[in-house]
Amino acid sequence: MIGEQELALMKQSAYLINVGRGGTLNHQALTEALTTRRIAGAALDVTDPEPLPRDHSMLALDNLVITPHISSATIETRSRMGQIAAEHLEVGLRGKPLRHQLV
Repeated sequence: MIGEQELALMKQSAYLINVGRGGTLNHQALTEALTTRRIAGAALDVTDPEPLPRDHSMLALDNLVITPHISSATIETRSRMGQIAAEHLEVGLRGKPLRHQLV
């Protein structure tokens, strides 16, 4: 979804932030945009692959921050995740359909 064309539309002072999915961003295009300072910087909570190999060129960039897939790590979110897990356990043990399920 975000590649060379989309990055070219960004202001030079722009920062790209991706907390969604690593595959939605063309890492090669982002590396080029950051290396040439086409955009000011980026922050990624997700990559593809995840984690990046230790010798990946993105890891040497001084205008990129990569976090270990922790953007959802708030007290509220983790608390709600625990509540949902407990609810699913209870519903599943009763043999009823789960409210949040992947098909």
